[in-house]
Amino acid sequence: MPVQALAKGVNMSPRKVGVVAALVRGRTVEDALTILAHVPRASAIPVRKAIESAKANADHNHNYKPETLVITQISVTPGVRIKRFRPAAQGRALPFQRRTSHIRVVVDGEVRAPKKAATEKAVKPADKKESK
Repeated sequence: MPVQALAKGVNMSPRKVGVVAALVRGRTVEDALTILAHVPRASAIPVRKAIESAKANADHNHNYKPETLVITQISVTPGVRIKRFRPAAQGRALPFQRRTSHIRVVVDGEVRAPKKAATEKAVKPADKKESK
């Protein structure tokens, strides 16, 4: 069962984030984090955070081995566009749009073997003291 993580509303255009996401698509999580540590682009930071979040979700919520995780899918889609205006000559205002992105990371790997339940020792109930 694949595990996913979403980073919504990242304040970078999807075109810029998609270039970095393409570098790590299909790689192991450890390789991807090493690559992203050396990529000189600002969009490497939100991609790294999304991958670390997917790794943590798989480890803590779904009991996967973190060293066996592989990025099966990473996609960057456009988010909401925030409309702004830039001052121009002769008192005009020119519109522009601040683009945002949604990053979706899906990882899959090997599940840990379930822990054996420890045998429970018989616990004697404590003697109740009567209060007067």
